[in-house]
Amino acid sequence: MSKRAKRRKVETIALPMAARVGIGAVAVAALGYGLLAGPGREQPVRKPAAPQAMASSTPVYVAPPVHAAPAPAPIPAPAPLVEPPKADADGPGALVRQVVDYASRQTPGTVIIDTNNTFLYLVLNDTQAMRYGIGVGREGFAWSGEQTVARKAEWPDWRPPAEMVSRQPYLPRFMAGGPGNPLGARAMYLGETEYRIHGTNKPDTIGKRVSSGCIRLTNEDVVDLYERVKVGAKVIVLPANAARRPSQGAPPDAASRSPDLVSPSSRPSPTNAQMPSPGPRIAEAR
Repeated sequence: MSKRAKRRKVETIALPMAARVGIGAVAVAALGYGLLAGPGREQPVRKPAAPQAMASSTPVYVAPPVHAAPAPAPIPAPAPLVEPPKADADGPGALVRQVVDYASRQTPGTVIIDTNNTFLYLVLNDTQAMRYGIGVGREGFAWSGEQTVARKAEWPDWRPPAEMVSRQPYLPRFMAGGPGNPLGARAMYLGETEYRIHGTNKPDTIGKRVSSGCIRLTNEDVVDLYERVKVGAKVIVLPANAARRPSQGAPPDAASRSPDLVSPSSRPSPTNAQMPSPGPRIAEAR
């Protein structure tokens, strides 16, 4: 065989080998590329930043939500001091204790008794007075004049005068003070007379002419008056012709004029002024 033929034979054999080597190289390259490119397609895991990593490993205290405290309720302003409601002198509440307009130049603390209209006024100032409903002397036992409060007593005892006992021998000679005593809770004695401003255990007699000259109030009212009136206070009992209601057209200062004192012959004697009316066995002090 010639050298040319051998060379051709070698080339013929070498071509397939080269092809196989090339194919193998290509396969190896493809495999390597696949291995290198595969991890690149996965999403990389992002490491948390340092503060985040610390936050995830360290417990964190979370404060509870703070609820806003409700606004405090506004404190109501104190109610202004007001006078008791004024009642018309003829109305159903006229005998209730109340402050009324009453013009007088008498000293505050003076007591003015309007027996005609069954009112007692305690002068507060030049234009006002505290008014109380009262029970007064029945016909023939009314009197007028000026006295002073000689003394005061709480839950006073009652000793009927001898003249009263002679007329009504069934009366007790002495009755200790207390709820059943006809003088009531308080008494204010007028001068040297037997007349008194006192309470009563018969409140239904207020506004009526039932006594023998004494002035009576409910126990609640006489306690109130007792605390306001001082020993030595002036007491003016208006005569029937001078007594008037403030709402009527009488001179505004009628109460400031001292009423004329009745003569001793026309005034009921102190003994008769205490005479209880016939009726109950234990008569109420008059």
